[in-house]
Amino acid sequence: MRSFILFVVLLLANTAEFAASAASAASMDAPKRKSGLWEITVSSAQMKGAHAMQQCVDQKSDDLMKQDRPGMEKMSCSKNEMRKEGDKIVGESVCKMDASTVTTRSVITGRFDSAYKADIKSTYEPPMHGMRESSSIIDAKWLGPCKPGQKPGDISMPGMPEGLNIEEMMKKMPKQ
Repeated sequence: MRSFILFVVLLLANTAEFAASAASAASMDAPKRKSGLWEITVSSAQMKGAHAMQQCVDQKSDDLMKQDRPGMEKMSCSKNEMRKEGDKIVGESVCKMDASTVTTRSVITGRFDSAYKADIKSTYEPPMHGMRESSSIIDAKWLGPCKPGQKPGDISMPGMPEGLNIEEMMKKMPKQ
């Protein structure tokens, strides 16, 4: 289950990073998620179905998600483009990670003050750890203020212990 949490953290971080990079590339203000409680559902064939969680968010916790993450220093990108296409933010990248070239296309739609969706597809050449391609969909909706006692970065998921905090997890992850 710890690997699932890491996978979710990395997906959420990528979504925040894609939005910020897209804003920078398109010379627009970076979309910021509204502070409060968000319900986030991550669907992926690799995770065998959809998994829902709730996350208490503020600007500081979202900014942390955009920072370098473990393993990122091993990645070099020959392409990292973001653009706004109508009401969509589209990101395309080609990055070398270990011995594999990872080609990713992300499309984010919606509003960061109420609900958004990220569709992320990647291919790996040669396959990475036996995986040739991956796809994930992140659906997020704002539920309202964080629950009493929650602090920014707190996440809750069915079947997981209470008190998980993304900020604390990111700080504890070893640099590679």
